Amino acid sequence: MENLLEIGQIVNTHGLRGDVKVMPWCDDPEIFHELAYVLIDGEEFEIQKSSLHKNAVLLKLKGIDHINNAELYRNKVLKIPREELGELPEGTYYICDLLGCSVETVDGRNLGKICDIIKTGSNDVYVVEDITKKQVLIPVIDEVIKSVSIDEKRIVIEPLKGLID
Repeated sequence: MENLLEIGQIVNTHGLRGDVKVMPWCDDPEIFHELAYVLIDGEEFEIQKSSLHKNAVLLKLKGIDHINNAELYRNKVLKIPREELGELPEGTYYICDLLGCSVETVDGRNLGKICDIIKTGSNDVYVVEDITKKQVLIPVIDEVIKSVSIDEKRIVIEPLKGLID
């Protein structure tokens, strides 16, 4: 597990005073209101102000005081230390920890690795891709997901009838 979590990407500037527009990569963009700082390319930037704007977050970062300075950070990824977010509830995982996990059935059949996660509203869906690039969609429900080991990067499932093949 990486110690730093990617939480968003600067997609644009906002205004003339150096604010940046961030596309959040987390379930709850309100988390930006609770953070004191973010890391950009390993450099710490204090968050002076944050606000939600449509589906984005506007940030005022200390040391970025003009649109020309802000422009230099376009497309940069924002990271924070994992410990800044605290412990996750049992049975929940960071997306970055799930990506790349191998998925196998209870009888040991390897289905591939998680390459994406789709949010459907009712439950997430793991997109699992095998070595031939064939994808299978696995619903994240108790009836299917039998065990998750982030340390081993391994998920065991019991597929519903007709789910695979």
